[in-house]
Amino acid sequence: MRSAVFLDKDGTLVENLPFNTEPSRLVLAPGAVRGLRRLRRLGYRLLVVSNQSGLAHGRFDLRALARLWRHLSQTLAIQGAMLDGFYFCPHAVDGKVGAFAGSCSCRKPAPGLLLQAAADHDIDLASSWMVGDILDDVEAGHRAGCRSLLLDNGNETEWRRTALRLPDLIAPDLRTAMRVIPPPGVAP
Repeated sequence: MRSAVFLDKDGTLVENLPFNTEPSRLVLAPGAVRGLRRLRRLGYRLLVVSNQSGLAHGRFDLRALARLWRHLSQTLAIQGAMLDGFYFCPHAVDGKVGAFAGSCSCRKPAPGLLLQAAADHDIDLASSWMVGDILDDVEAGHRAGCRSLLLDNGNETEWRRTALRLPDLIAPDLRTAMRVIPPPGVAP
């Protein structure tokens, strides 16, 4: 089995522009390329897991999201920072688009996205990490059996703390986060 780093997209891997699916507006977080290359050298698989409620609210469609994913993946690959997959939750309880309206088991803080990605890529969750900018990301990682790292970059606004929402590591930005994640099998 392999180890992975699961990365939230908006506010973590890329700058947070709500409901953005326009490739020209996509901005990588500082240190993303160098950090992803480091994690790849350490042997981690790199998987993006992202809540995309804009689908449920009719803000964009699946084609627009797929176009953005292709652009992000190609942009990173050109710079030697290959991603292994992109998993997203299209649901929202208050959604307007019938197929995506309602509750689910994949919207973070639920672990569904990580569990699906782990099954698809033969991932050992106990030796993997979830990196995100809000405590829902931390909780999703812990519910899936991963260690979790919180980017304390100002995006968390609720600070509801429970045992599942206590990060194993905290970093101020993605650049630092990518340096502090230890090699697979090594405790932080």
